[in-house]
Amino acid sequence: MDFVTPGIGLIFWMCLVFSLLIVLLKKFAWKPILTALNERENSITEALKSAEHAREQMAKLNSDNEAMHKQAREERDQILKEAKEMKDNIISEAKKAAEDEGKRIILRATEEINKQKANAISELKGQVASLSVSIAEKLINNQLSNNTEQQSIIASQVNNLNSNQQAIA
Repeated sequence: MDFVTPGIGLIFWMCLVFSLLIVLLKKFAWKPILTALNERENSITEALKSAEHAREQMAKLNSDNEAMHKQAREERDQILKEAKEMKDNIISEAKKAAEDEGKRIILRATEEINKQKANAISELKGQVASLSVSIAEKLINNQLSNNTEQQSIIASQVNNLNSNQQAIA
C-alpha cells in the first residue's frame, strides 16, 4: 500500500511548490491573464455592439432602399402615364389634322368640279349658240317654203345637238 499513500515529505514539498506556484502566478501571471481576458471580453462586447449597429444600419439601408425603389416605381409609372397621354394627344392631333386635310382636299375637289362644270356649261352654251346660228344660216340659205321641211331640218339638228351633248358628257 505504499504505492497509494504518499509520504509526509512528499506532501510537504508538493504543498510548498504549489503555494510557491500560486504566489508566482499571482504576482507575475495573474494580472496579465486577467488583463488579456478583460481585453478579450471588451473586444467581444465591442464586436457585438458593432455587429448590432451594423445590423441596424443594414435594416435602415434596406428600408431606405425599399423607399427608393418605391419612389422609382412611382416615377416610372408617372413617366409612362405622361408618355401615354402624349401618345394619345399626338394621335388625336394627327387624326384631326388628317380630317382637316381631307376636308380641304374635298373642298378643293368640289371647287375644281364646279369650275369644270361651269366651263363645260359655258362651252356647251357656246356650241349651242354656234349650232343655233348654223341652223338659222342653213334655214335662211335653203329658204324653204314648206313648213314640214323646216321641222325635219330642226329635228335633225336637235338630234345632232343631243348626240354632241352625250359625247361631251
